[in-house]
Amino acid sequence: MEVSPAVTVSDGGGRRLPRTLHPVAWWVWAVALATAVSRTDNPLLLFLVLAVLGYVVTARRTEAPWARGFKYYLWLALTVVAIRVVFRAVFATGITPHDHFLFSLPHLPTPDWYAGIRIGGPVSLEALLSSATDGLRLACMMCCIGAANTLANPKRALRVLPGALYELGVAVTVAISVAPQLVQSVQRVGRAKKLRAARTQGMKALRGIVVPVLEDALERSLRLAAAMDSRGYGRAGTATRRSRRVTGALMLLGMCGLCAGAYGLLDASAPALLGLPAMAVGAVLCVAGLRLGGRRVTRTVYRPDPWSLPEWAVAGSGVLSAVLLFSDLGYDPAQLNPTYYPLSWPDLPLVPTVAVLLAGTAGFLAPPPSPAQRADNP
Repeated sequence: MEVSPAVTVSDGGGRRLPRTLHPVAWWVWAVALATAVSRTDNPLLLFLVLAVLGYVVTARRTEAPWARGFKYYLWLALTVVAIRVVFRAVFATGITPHDHFLFSLPHLPTPDWYAGIRIGGPVSLEALLSSATDGLRLACMMCCIGAANTLANPKRALRVLPGALYELGVAVTVAISVAPQLVQSVQRVGRAKKLRAARTQGMKALRGIVVPVLEDALERSLRLAAAMDSRGYGRAGTATRRSRRVTGALMLLGMCGLCAGAYGLLDASAPALLGLPAMAVGAVLCVAGLRLGGRRVTRTVYRPDPWSLPEWAVAGSGVLSAVLLFSDLGYDPAQLNPTYYPLSWPDLPLVPTVAVLLAGTAGFLAPPPSPAQRADNP
């Protein structure tokens, strides 16, 4: 049974006591910041987002092995940017007389029906910078999810899901736990190789790392399957076939209503009924389905994670950052998406900069991790 840390945040003298922040607060903060990142491809703002993520993760992560994997997300982000730049260089779209020529790749002729895309040819500085910025935006969004994985314990987030989504929540928890567990396995294998004075490096050492990691992952999967089977995971419970069908129908109709409502809000030419009315009906049907499906799941909670002022502050800082970037108030929206044709230095707008820095306040708004979390204690 899981025991949550103490919920006290002050000792009466103004000093904040360490405790665990609610995992949903970290996920709301990270998803909101990723939403804000999707609004811009200004490289200055994107680098500022990476700096904010690095500060928050460094200030509020624990010393558990799964919480040390943010650097791997940074390497993955760098790989994404590199792949984007290479693809843009290979599949060139031509160069104008005003572009800054860098180098030229061997050109491969393409058929007429493949018009508009060139394989090889001259590559300009503007094209590479534009592709690097596009890759950097995707990399920042991936790092936001990596920060949430580093700061929040997904097993704690599973406890706050509605009962009807318990099975889905378990599957999602297992899926998003793969990356931290692989990081932990790689670190453990690396320490073992150092203890054995292994001197192989580079590609020669890859086999000595991959095979133990895969073996550890397979063994962990078998243990997880046995534990889930012994706890009756996936059982039908006391729900009848009729109630399961009604629950499925309500959820399906609700999701259709939400999709139709989102389409109506995004398309100005859509009928008025496809906007807020369809979304409201879909939300009501989804809530009804969740309530009906949750009756067949009996769950007990011991010392639930608190949701108090620090949780509101952390989640609110991320949401407010996204709202400021989508509001277009106090700045020119063109500053969020600078052009490289012609080549010029991008501006750093004040309001979006303040919005990103506001998300960084989560680094001191959240309580410090407790000393008891210096080990992996899910």
